[in-house]
Amino acid sequence: MRIIRFALLMLFSGLVYAAPTEVDWLDLLPEEDYQAMLDMPEIGHDGGEELPGDFTASMRQRDDSLPEVMYSRRVVQTFDGKQVEIGGYPVPLETNEAGAYTLFFLVPYAGACIHVPPPPPNQIIVVEYPRGMRIDDIYIPLSVTGTLRVDQTSNELADASYSLVADDVTPYEGE
Repeated sequence: MRIIRFALLMLFSGLVYAAPTEVDWLDLLPEEDYQAMLDMPEIGHDGGEELPGDFTASMRQRDDSLPEVMYSRRVVQTFDGKQVEIGGYPVPLETNEAGAYTLFFLVPYAGACIHVPPPPPNQIIVVEYPRGMRIDDIYIPLSVTGTLRVDQTSNELADASYSLVADDVTPYEGE
């Protein structure tokens, strides 16, 4: 009986650690968008040369020859409020007084801020990381852990359908 009480106490006091769910970018696509992406022809990412460290280019370019799925804001509601871990590439947005980035987009492929076309909004996550971090190279992938929210966000650079308050950001160790 004592063991059961202890286990219940641990569970209700939040002392039991629940590992975050590992999420793949395709998991964030609703079924209709996933299928549309599978059926889509190959899209080039040859937007030209960029300057290292230039994070000012917009991801808002629109190409009307692309299928509508490339601009989809549809989301998977079951991820709202979930603790997740996802790998991706940073697009720096805001720094703190010390010059550390506290806000950035996380995207599924490198160079999304300078290549055409950008990912659809449901493949862009706005990450808030209060601790802040240096981002010197947008071609080095990150692993981000935190609470994912369904949250339509728009700024001058891009639209995003998800946001995440990061507990931890580390170099990506996956494939």
